[in-house]
Amino acid sequence: MKLILLCLLTVCCAFLASADGTTLERRKLLEVLKQLGDVKNSLEHKDLLLNTPPQNIEDCCCLSALRCFRASLHVHFNMTERNQNKLYRSLKHPITERGLDLCKSGNSVSTCEMCDSYPKATTREFVSRLESLVQKVNDRLERKAAPFSHVAIHRFTSILQDTCRRV
Repeated sequence: MKLILLCLLTVCCAFLASADGTTLERRKLLEVLKQLGDVKNSLEHKDLLLNTPPQNIEDCCCLSALRCFRASLHVHFNMTERNQNKLYRSLKHPITERGLDLCKSGNSVSTCEMCDSYPKATTREFVSRLESLVQKVNDRLERKAAPFSHVAIHRFTSILQDTCRRV
């Protein structure tokens, strides 16, 4: 009986440790934001004009906008530089794409613009809008996950207390 209780306690503790509302997608987006901060200065000082998605991108176009940002990074910046390459790989990661795919319903038809149809902006504005897009999606995922983590912690605490009383 003690072994069962110990196993249950271990499972509950492991779940509670990971139930802080941080999903895999959010962790990846936080990583992207950190990497973007690491390369921000080197990107902003380039004298380029890049096709840049607008600040107020529709939810169903977030993934398309990410792909546009990623393509511009790949074409116009030095991806052999370590930090820039890390950022590019993170933007290309399936978890990042899954996080920015806010149009999961499938029945919502959206008309996202092609990357080359976006107006050109300075590299400073390009970086700012990329950061804004990732932050917007991260904030949305945080709001979506927060109620779950509170409920999960309360539920598992109750289960653990009930189990301890029985033993």
